[in-house]
Amino acid sequence: MFQVDIIEQCKQNNRKAQLKLYRQYCQGMFIVANRFLKDVNDAEDALQEAFIKAFSKLDQFHADVTFGAWLKRIVINTCIDFLKSKKQQLIALEEVHLKVVDAEINDKWLVEDTITLTDVKQAIEKLPDKYQYVVMLYIIEGYDHQEISEILNISEVASRTQLYRGKVKLQELLSTKKDGTGY
Repeated sequence: MFQVDIIEQCKQNNRKAQLKLYRQYCQGMFIVANRFLKDVNDAEDALQEAFIKAFSKLDQFHADVTFGAWLKRIVINTCIDFLKSKKQQLIALEEVHLKVVDAEINDKWLVEDTITLTDVKQAIEKLPDKYQYVVMLYIIEGYDHQEISEILNISEVASRTQLYRGKVKLQELLSTKKDGTGY
């Protein structure tokens, strides 16, 4: 059965097709939700809500993007809405290696070798929400500024500006950590 067929059957409220689609994407989408939320139970709740939204809005899905990409945006927006409603902070980065953000020619955003991943995580948690969202979407989720602007309903210029300001603030936080003055 092709994915297009499954999606068409889901649009017809076929529960078996919905379960098959859910099983195909639930683990990957849980990982995305868990990156944003501090609690596994919250991530599970947000994931369930995102699937409910997706199934109820399947008529809005057009094959101009993959179903997975479309669903991922719903999951991320659901997580952001959840965080806003609870006024929680974004979770720190997963145990991944950070690469230099936005490797533009004149961009010298580097951290000292003495800065640990835990230090980076703690510093990101201290960023204002609007910077955290853009930093997380850009660095962790790999979205570009056009996609971030659509997800957060901001302009591409605002996305670039918030990423830049977030990087500057992050660098300040990390340099005060390096100098031993803490956050």
